Amino acid sequence: MAYADPSPLRGILLKVCSVGVFVAMATCIKLAGAGIPPGQITFMRSAFAVLPVVAYLAWRGELRRAMRTDHPFGHVKRGLIGVFAMGFGFYGLVLLPLPDAIAIGYAMPLLAVVFAAVFLKETVRLYRWSAVAIGLVGVLIISLPKLSLFSEAGLGGQAAIGAIAVLCSAALGAAAMLQVRQLVEVENTSTIVLFFSVMAALLSAITWIFGWASLTAEATLLLILAGIFGGIGQILLTESYRYADVSTIAPFEYCSIILGSAVAYVLFSEIPTGTTVIGALIVVGAGIFIIFREHQLGLERRRARKASTPAN
Repeated sequence: MAYADPSPLRGILLKVCSVGVFVAMATCIKLAGAGIPPGQITFMRSAFAVLPVVAYLAWRGELRRAMRTDHPFGHVKRGLIGVFAMGFGFYGLVLLPLPDAIAIGYAMPLLAVVFAAVFLKETVRLYRWSAVAIGLVGVLIISLPKLSLFSEAGLGGQAAIGAIAVLCSAALGAAAMLQVRQLVEVENTSTIVLFFSVMAALLSAITWIFGWASLTAEATLLLILAGIFGGIGQILLTESYRYADVSTIAPFEYCSIILGSAVAYVLFSEIPTGTTVIGALIVVGAGIFIIFREHQLGLERRRARKASTPAN
């Protein structure tokens, strides 16, 4: 990928800002989400994310182009997968401590490697398979203490359901990553961002027939803010890719566990358990290794292409 204005530090700053905004989104949902159906949360998050996304695309002069597509079915499929991923994720977020939900969600890029090998037939060698296996062990270390469905007072049951929901969200999120990977070959990034926001809002709105909760003014405001934060986070993330390689900025995704833990302590009096800390360190280490390995393979592929290009 070529950059009109390469600036790795700017890319990193935008990435860290996007992480902070996404943590703010999750915090709003956790504050508002008790007793609110996941489909309703997903609708509010998606519908109000459209506002900053449309404003951003209009500012860049990309809105008209973003509204055109020759692959509507691909966007519908990506929207369906994304809506279920968000719904499961938000449901788990409400039931789990914030640091635990964030750490278990780190399974998504690990599962994306597995899915890419199985469904896209990508070559995954021993190094990355080993990192995936180690990372998933870290996820199990975080999750297993919560998977006791028979604890006293049902608290273990809630935590178990939350952990399973976030794992389902991670698996669906990994599937969505593969769908996006296929879409970027035929669509502009702005089209993918806009269509997902709109499709997610429309598809999640269907859950109204199953019954939505009556929201207080405070809960409504929090969910509106969650949607706006979600849209701004997507914009910042997209902008970060304009200035630096994915392999440069991707490791900063793991700042979310630090920010999430700080927010959880201040607002919810939640302190990460020892197993969460150990598991998160293992998952983060595995994730960073996979990113590093992807970067090395990318360099090898570029060198091979240069070597095979005949000199003028």
